[in-house]
Amino acid sequence: MLSTQTLLTAANEFGTPLYVYDASNIRLQYATLKQAFRRSDVKIFYACKALTNVNILKILEQEGSGIDCVSINEVKLAMKAGFTAKRIIFTPNSVGFDEYLEATALKVNINIDNLSLLEEFGHHFGSSYPVIIRLNPHIMAGGNIKISTGHVDSKFGISIEQVDLIRDIMERTNITVKGLHIHTGSEIKDLEVFVKGLELVLDQTKHFPDLAIVDLGGGFKVPYKPDEVGTDMEALGQKLADTFEAFEQSTGKKFQVWFEPGKFLVSQSGYFLVKANITKQGPSRTFVGVNSGFNHLIRPMFYDAYHKITNISNPDGELKTYNIVGNICETDTFAWDRELNEVRPNDIILFNNAGAYGFEMSSRFNSRNRPAEVLFTNGSLKLIRRRETLEDILEGVVLD
Repeated sequence: MLSTQTLLTAANEFGTPLYVYDASNIRLQYATLKQAFRRSDVKIFYACKALTNVNILKILEQEGSGIDCVSINEVKLAMKAGFTAKRIIFTPNSVGFDEYLEATALKVNINIDNLSLLEEFGHHFGSSYPVIIRLNPHIMAGGNIKISTGHVDSKFGISIEQVDLIRDIMERTNITVKGLHIHTGSEIKDLEVFVKGLELVLDQTKHFPDLAIVDLGGGFKVPYKPDEVGTDMEALGQKLADTFEAFEQSTGKKFQVWFEPGKFLVSQSGYFLVKANITKQGPSRTFVGVNSGFNHLIRPMFYDAYHKITNISNPDGELKTYNIVGNICETDTFAWDRELNEVRPNDIILFNNAGAYGFEMSSRFNSRNRPAEVLFTNGSLKLIRRRETLEDILEGVVLD
């Protein structure tokens, strides 16, 4: 964890609002996964939708990670960071065939989750471009419905009950399926969810003679609240290895396993720093108004997500209860009834676990500039994205 002094130095040097990322924590999280899955033939592909700053992507590329991309621009950013095509998975949904063609021109791994697109792809490429197919396993999992992606009513994946239709397309188009993929959601701490998903996929492998890859997605739980625990990665690694070894003994088949974690790799590396502008005493609550809002960190408003919040300028102040609110012209609340050391105007307020879906989901709502991003690496702070200006907001606007 970065020291309070380092974070205060960052706020003073680069201003607020500000995202700060700890490179060593990202490397540690990646090493944790490699260690946990040491018994199996596993490849890690960072789900970069969590945080796409090219400087962050370079860290994971240097560690040996692959990368999971959900848009063609993410693919291009990955290549700018040094990822080769074979280390990139293109996993979009609800896109047109033209975007798949653009991705195939770059020679990356293709993941398809739609029957009609699978058929179009097969007619276009035949067996010349093997693909991965995303299945919907009909498993409800994840922190809440907004981040659960494997249930029966999810838009993601081809229903596991439609495997016969996939096989029909394979026969008619000669398309080669090299991998099966599932992803049930985010914030999963129940290991049996992963095991159940794996067993479902392994049961389907008999229908795909050219299969070499089983992709289990991501969704590992990251603790946000003080009493929470994350996914037990060591235990998960052992359970998966036992399952694969038993399958290999009974069938003689062996697969490479792919995982696509996003939040697990970058969430805990991130710190979001804001400044207290005002305090306001209402009839029933005291408000702390800060110089940011859900335009910069939308997770609390969007997902009802919890972030640990501390006043790092006054760590010994008397504990008081506040609503921490933003400066956006909407009901813009980061936290209700939260205990903080007494907050005074200009104090620096810290949000922990802000590396994933923080800056990445930020916007210019209310015509406010997006914040700067800073990387702490090799003992020093490095600017990796400058703060926006009015000129950035006007860029692309056609003026008379």
